[in-house]
Formats: sequence, structure tokens, C-alpha cells
Amino acid sequence: MSVKIITAREAVDLIDSDAVVATGGFVGLGVPEEIEMVLEEKFLAEQMPRNLTLVYAAGQGDGKDKGLNHFAHSGLVKRVIGGHWGLAPKLGNLAIANEIEAYNLPQGVISHMFRDIAAKKPGTITHIGLKTFIDPRLEGGKINPRTTEDIVELVEFDGAEYLRYRHFSPDIALLRGSYADESGNISFEDEAVTLESLSIAQATRNSGGKVIVQVKGIVQNGSLDPRFVKIPGIYVDAVVVASSLKYHMQSFGVDYNASFSGSKRAVLNGASEEALSERKIIGRRAAMALRPNVAVNLGIGVPEVIAVVANEEGIGSDMVLTVEAGPIGGVPANGLSFGASANPYVVLDQPYQFDFYDGGGLDLAFLGLAQCDRKGNINVSKFGPKVAGCGGFINITQTSKQVIYCGSFTARGLKVEAADGQLRIVEEGSVKKFIDQVEQITFSGDYANDIAQDVMYITERAVFKLTREGLELIEIAPGIDLEKDILQQMEFQPLISADLKLMDARIFRHEKMGLAEV
Repeated sequence: MSVKIITAREAVDLIDSDAVVATGGFVGLGVPEEIEMVLEEKFLAEQMPRNLTLVYAAGQGDGKDKGLNHFAHSGLVKRVIGGHWGLAPKLGNLAIANEIEAYNLPQGVISHMFRDIAAKKPGTITHIGLKTFIDPRLEGGKINPRTTEDIVELVEFDGAEYLRYRHFSPDIALLRGSYADESGNISFEDEAVTLESLSIAQATRNSGGKVIVQVKGIVQNGSLDPRFVKIPGIYVDAVVVASSLKYHMQSFGVDYNASFSGSKRAVLNGASEEALSERKIIGRRAAMALRPNVAVNLGIGVPEVIAVVANEEGIGSDMVLTVEAGPIGGVPANGLSFGASANPYVVLDQPYQFDFYDGGGLDLAFLGLAQCDRKGNINVSKFGPKVAGCGGFINITQTSKQVIYCGSFTARGLKVEAADGQLRIVEEGSVKKFIDQVEQITFSGDYANDIAQDVMYITERAVFKLTREGLELIEIAPGIDLEKDILQQMEFQPLISADLKLMDARIFRHEKMGLAEV
């Protein structure tokens, strides 16, 4: 058996109009960039293929032109089902303009859908998404008015509610690996993550579709270590060898980092000390929640500072960091390499990572705080006309044993000063983040109360906890005026604990807190 080796142009010629196209990737990890770039070039020159349905789990792009942005042309796609939209703003613009049908579903659910499609299961049934904007009683994951078909439905088993996500049949899989042998077996030894590549290939093959994989080169049969082969040649219809490694970067951030793929271990000197900004203040208060041997997920943005603080304080080993893309252990990368980890202990396929998450395996999750309302609902997915998408946020926040939201109290222009155990607001942010009702429910306070989840909200000046009656203020920073600096900067009146405490004064001093000594 020999694999069919074709050019990127010959690969896109295999894609018919009206096809359902499934793509693999996470930010820039695992993205078959050259194939997608050539698909865009063909469409612009010939206006073919047309009316594709694009399906993907994790966001793929650089926030500008790469990855899924290549699909962002009216007429090229008619429907998009995706987990995260923020890295492909050109696609998001089509959805906002109501030019395409557009759905946003949880990243982990879509990764599981590919696996379930491969096994011909009658839909993907899960609790993930209940009482969020995914729930058909709210928005059903629909992004715009043009999107009318219900692909999520409410079902009940043994008296409990679940969501059933309806399946599709992939006609084309666009994937990426490291090398292919002469029989089409695809290895991943230079990749930072394996994602749901195997599941997409199986789903497409079992649906009668074509599996196309971009690689760096072809090697002789028998030369690949079978432990690195993630896609068997019996699933693969064609292989494209990248014409240049600039179209086959390990991530959109680096050409290649050996510590991401595990072939070398990087010397990690620890993070340098960060200035005592509101980000570090929040990170310090959040780090106080760390316990030995906890499995943790850190979101992007302010939660990333928690790792910095933990390393400075000498308690970084108290937590095992996980990334939804599959790494467990090591130090998660950020920016355009997000999804990878330096020196990981292990890298799971993404669907298996989400199995662990969905079943409650995470002890602690630190996520960003964009908008919060009186019921404790959080919105990180939609702001006015901007569609960011939920990504893995819903999977993580609905299932972690403890969830801690981390973010500044106000936004846009906030300036603070911390010294001698006190906090002072130098300039207040012009945008309130604690509002009466969030624009979209990405995290449901009601659902969290239903499952008795431990939820906290940490800002630089106040700490809240979720109760059945709503948000309760439990801590206030030293130097902060309750009425002027907190209550007047909120659109609703929170509950105020009868035992309202001051935040630990060590948080607001420039020297280390001494958390390792506690």
C-alpha cells in the first residue's frame, strides 16, 4: 500500500462545493496552514468551492490572517460550527454581518462529537452547556439571526436534564502531522499536541469522506516509531508535503521548541518578579487558594499571573498545570503558542483531556472575569458585536471542584497603587464589570448552585463568593472605601458578609508574601 502524495492545490481540488470540512488545530498548533492558504487562493481566483460547512473544536488563527481566517469569504462558507471565534476575526465579521450561519458550541463537546460520529452514536449527550447560552432554552449556541436550525436539544434521562448535540457527516478532514511514511501512517513526534486529529480522521473515514494530512516530509516504511503514529495510513487518502516550513511552524509563535514536543527538556529559571500591579495583586490573592497536589487549569490573561506568583513564592510545585489542548504538567505557553506546555509530563488527545475535565477531575480552575452579574453569571464570550466564543470555558467552569474568577474590578483606564499593605485607586476604570445582567451567560450561577460548586470572584479590591442568594462580598482591600470604591462601581447591590474581612495586607506589599512558609 502506498499513500497518495499530492500538492496543496491538488488537495483543495478534492473539496467539492457544499462539503462539510473538519479542521484540526489549536491557535497555531497543528494547523494545516498551507492547505488552508491555498484553498483561499483558489476561491479568490475561481470562486470555488462554495457553500462549505466548516467545523472545528479549538480556535485556530493568529487573530489576523492565518488559520481559519483563510475561510472567511462570503460564498466560500455558508455555515460555521466552532468552539472559539476570537482568533479568526474575519470569520467573526461574517457572522456579525449575518452573511453565514454561525454556531458557538463548547470546545470539549465538539472534540467529543468527532469521536462519537466515528462510532455512529446518535448524538453527543452531556451535561455540558446546561443553563448557559448553549442551552436551547436560551440561545442554543446560535450567533446571529440567520442561524435558525436547532442543533442542540434538551433531553432527560432518569429525571436529570442533559443536552444532545446533533451530529454531522464530515466530507473532508484537513489535518497536520510531522511525517508520513510510504503507507500514509502519520507521526506526531515534532508536534506539541495531538488534539482530536485521530477522532476527526476516524469520523471522516467512517462517514465516507476524504482525509488529507499536511506533513513536513515522507519517510520509508518501518522508520516511524509506532508510539508516535497517531493516524493510521488506512484512514488517510492523501498527504501534502509542506512546500516551506514557514507554512508548517510548530505554532504561530515559534518555528520549533523541543521542550513542547518532549524531545528536549528546557531549563526553566522561573519567572522574573512582576511589578505590583492590579494583575499581580489578583494573582497573589488567587495563589492563596493553592493546595498541594491539585490539578489546575489556568485561563489566559490575569490567571496566567498566578503561575508567576506561585514560582516567586516557591509554591509552584503545589499545583499540576493542565491545558485543555492535552498537556499535563510542565509550564503552559502563552500567546500564539498557547495550548503547548514546556516540559509536560504527558500529552493526551484533547477529547481525553475533556473527559477528565467533564467528569470533575479538575480540583481548581482559575478563569478570567470579563462581566459578572448579580446572580454570579459570567460572560466571556460576547461583547456587543464582538464574538469571542466560549472555547473550553464552559467545560472547565461547569465541572471543576472549585472555580475562581480573576479580573480587575473595573476596566479601561484603571490605575492602582499598592504600598505598605494598603491599596489606593489612582484612576477608576471607565467600564463597570459587575453589571445587572451579563450580555451572554457563559457560566451559570444557577447551575453552579444546583451542583453546590465552590465559586469565588477575586479582584484587586474585593473578593466575592457565590451563594444561592447571589454574590456575597467577603473581603475588601485595606485602604479601600466600601461605598465609593466598591458599591458605587457596581450596577447592583451585593450581599455583604456579616463577617466582612480585610484582604491579607501582605498582598499589597512589594516584598514576597511568604506563602511557602504558611
